[in-house]
Parts: sequence; structure tokens; C-alpha cells
Amino acid sequence: MSDERLIGIVDDDASLRRSLGNLLGSTGFNVETFASAEAFLQAGKAEAMDALVLDVRMPGMSGVDLLVELGRRDSRLPVVVLTAHGDDDVRKQCLRAGALAFLTKPFQAQELLDAIERVTSGE
Repeated sequence: MSDERLIGIVDDDASLRRSLGNLLGSTGFNVETFASAEAFLQAGKAEAMDALVLDVRMPGMSGVDLLVELGRRDSRLPVVVLTAHGDDDVRKQCLRAGALAFLTKPFQAQELLDAIERVTSGE
């Protein structure tokens, strides 16, 4: 299904990073996790990633800030946003900043897998 695609996960919640990593890893994806947007940028791996799963609300740089920064860098990295704060304004802000999918926590595992398939296949 995944043909060794590399998915990044940026979320300040360690248990969520671990569970998302386990879920995606169990379906054949390679996964790399980051505790913050700053850590993701410092790693310099955006170009190597096939998709990014991104939390909106984090200490320091927010998910929206990271989306804006990726856009400023002309990144083509497909982003799936996850948030527990899924009001319509946040959703519009994320999509305007370049997110290709937006899921509200709690979400079903299949919803996330479908969103990753959609954004990585260019549909």
C-alpha cells in the first residue's frame, strides 16, 4: 500500500506521536516524528518526506506558522492537519496556508490513512 513512503509527524503530544507512528508503521509507512515545528525545520527533512501529519496547537511555532513557513520556502510537501480545535476559522486558515487535508481529533484511523493516501497520490 505505502511503497516505503516517508511520513513526518509533528505533534507536541508524545503519546499521540507514538500511537500515530505505530499506526502508520503498521501499514507499511516509514515514519519520523518531531516534538515541535522548530525541530522539524531544524532536521531539514521536508524535501525527503512524502507527507506531513501536523498538529495545529503547539508551544512555540504553531502548525499554521509551520504551514506558512513551508509555503515561504516553496515546499511541495503535502500536509494533513490534525487538531482538537477544529473550528471553521482554524480549518480555513490551515487550508489557505497550504494544508491539503484537515482532520479533527478524535478521528478514525482509517480517516487518517485515507487522507495520507489522498494527499500523496495527488488526487
